[in-house]
Amino acid sequence: MGRSTKKGPYIAYHLLEKVYALSKSGKKEAIKTWSRASTILPLMIGHTISVYNGKKHIPIYISDTLVGHKLGEFVPTRLFQSHKKKVERKVKKK
Repeated sequence: MGRSTKKGPYIAYHLLEKVYALSKSGKKEAIKTWSRASTILPLMIGHTISVYNGKKHIPIYISDTLVGHKLGEFVPTRLFQSHKKKVERKVKKK
């Protein structure tokens, strides 16, 4: 369930400061963040943000199609290996 329109989107303050600083400087650096719950704003378009998945930072290039989504949606925290399949053994007949 999203936040009310009256409150606006949630974004971590420290992340917002980093994006503003990077926009003013014009540099193309990756911003490291642990805030998976932050909403992607139009201000972030064109930047690379590295989001922590619990093990390492995964870089995401922000494009216009990602606006409105949360950062954590694009960085899975669990890796699905697969269900074990039963292997039938071949029995030699004499």
